[in-house]
Amino acid sequence: METLDARALNRAALARQLLLERSDTGVLDAVAHLGGLQAQEPQEPFVGLWSRLRGFEPATLDTLLLERRVVRTHLMRRTVHLVTAADALAWRERHEAMLCQRMLGVYRGDLAGVDLDELAAAGREVIAAGGEPTMAEVGKALVSRWPDRGPRPLGEAAVAALVPVVQVPPRGLWRTAGGARYALLETWLGRAPAASSGTGAGPDPVGQDLVRRYLAAFGPAASADLRAWCGLAGLPDAVAAVRGELVSFRDERGRELLDLPDAPRPDPDVPAPVRFLPAFDNAVLGYDDRRRIIDDAHRGLSVAGTRFVLVDGRVAGTWTEQQGAVTVTPLRRFSRDDRAAVAEEGRALSGFLTDDDGGRPRVRVGASPR
Repeated sequence: METLDARALNRAALARQLLLERSDTGVLDAVAHLGGLQAQEPQEPFVGLWSRLRGFEPATLDTLLLERRVVRTHLMRRTVHLVTAADALAWRERHEAMLCQRMLGVYRGDLAGVDLDELAAAGREVIAAGGEPTMAEVGKALVSRWPDRGPRPLGEAAVAALVPVVQVPPRGLWRTAGGARYALLETWLGRAPAASSGTGAGPDPVGQDLVRRYLAAFGPAASADLRAWCGLAGLPDAVAAVRGELVSFRDERGRELLDLPDAPRPDPDVPAPVRFLPAFDNAVLGYDDRRRIIDDAHRGLSVAGTRFVLVDGRVAGTWTEQQGAVTVTPLRRFSRDDRAAVAEEGRALSGFLTDDDGGRPRVRVGASPR
């Protein structure tokens, strides 16, 4: 079994994530290929798509949101993801048990003695009544029924996990601020989520689709990486069911890695351009072993909302933006060529963030650590 070193895995991941070269694919197809983009910070997917797609226009994503062809919903890892409407409908029920378990992992004590089916039905009634409420408003409405419970556990925690909902625009539109307001997924899209076989007996076509889709966007990868991406524990049977379609490798730790046979695995020496990643980008978070893209010393930054700069395909710095000015803080020493490439891409990002492709885009690259 061939062993793939970290650099080979890095180049494969960059190719699957559309980060090795910008793609001409459409925005909807890109969101589908990536299996969605993590999006609890509403503006971050725009940077993620700008870094991946040639000529990306924010108005295109706005239109997809307004036309209900993409949605913002709690899905993988119980985090808000921007996914296609088709994937939201196909995947939501398969994630339901995980969403409930993760919610109870935090709020079990607050919800002790509450019938969750009854709570879900009551929450659904509140949301279906119209007005696209916030989860805080849902929670306050439910307190009258469960007066000894707080609105946050009832609404923002429980109902958001138990009831398939979407965050509706203007939340998630380009340069638009606004709180998260909710509609039922089936009302917003005009049809109910597809039934899923879950982890019970029998075939699991949704789980099998998740395996294939994950490998297309993240492979080669181990089963632990797949679980880290989606948060689902019940996928071993799905992996076993599609194993005959896959090829196997080993990583330097000796783990078995699975992959689609015809998926791109570029030469490890192919150059990787500088790329700016948004907060919580799945190119980093979508693995259990993230060393193909980030050093263990900086792993904690990946869950802290830090925005990363990739140099030679790996996390080499962080970036912030204020009023269109981009500031880069290196995490390792940059060569002169590194600094020039980072500054060039930073100026392009500044121009994207400010709609200014003239002389005003600003970027500052800080001193490298000693």
